[in-house]
Amino acid sequence: MSDDAAVLVIVDGANVVGSVPDGWWRDRHGAAVRLRDALVPYATDGLPGLHGPVELVLVVEGAARGVASVAGVRVDSAPGSGDDLIAELAAAAAPERECVVVTADRGLRQRVEAYGARCVGPRTVRPLPSA
Repeated sequence: MSDDAAVLVIVDGANVVGSVPDGWWRDRHGAAVRLRDALVPYATDGLPGLHGPVELVLVVEGAARGVASVAGVRVDSAPGSGDDLIAELAAAAAPERECVVVTADRGLRQRVEAYGARCVGPRTVRPLPSA
């Protein structure tokens, strides 16, 4: 693994957005934009237990397609299944580069772990709101 390559962090947008019942289903595109914007600090600061900077990729699908990238967060719109695109990105990173996938989807976790990716849950980047 190259020492100069930033860790690739791939965020399963649909899974992370769906992890908090905040009305996201009424505006999937808007929810993806809010998630993208919330991810920006992680690009520089890293994730808990993972120092930054990291290369951050947010994968969106369906009604969330078309969300633009911003400084620090590349947004990839999946032409079909977001899980398939995430698995492709993890496979392309392996084995030269450390890859972390943010998802709670068990099937996707198994797929990307087969390529050597490490998985963390949605709360890593989207803590539950305070009551």
